[in-house]
Amino acid sequence: QVQLVESGGGLVQAGGSLRLSCSVSGITFSSYGMGWFRQAPGKEREFAVADSRNGGRTTYADSVKGRFTISRDNAKSTVYLQMNSLEPEDTAVYYCAAVYLPYSALTPVSSRGDYNYWGQGTQVTVAS
Repeated sequence: QVQLVESGGGLVQAGGSLRLSCSVSGITFSSYGMGWFRQAPGKEREFAVADSRNGGRTTYADSVKGRFTISRDNAKSTVYLQMNSLEPEDTAVYYCAAVYLPYSALTPVSSRGDYNYWGQGTQVTVAS
């Protein structure tokens, strides 16, 4: 059974930082690209950041570039999202997701529909 479990969300003041974690089980973690998506109230789920298998490459949405950083620990089957300089517009439920990538695939995946597995989400609220 595949499980992705996010943690680390919460309430933070604007300008603050949070680190989200996503613990993954049931898949060969290093064979999957990982992504973080977010969904604000009344809006569609949108791409934030992704990496390729083994974390070799990363891609970021313009809205988070320079403030958010994705990283992973393959030994722990965990992916992280470090969020700095948070803004009220970052308030959303954050989801991690996994997409199987063949060995030759070097490009991170930003399309929501391509992802195979999803976590349940963790709430991030940024107060102004």
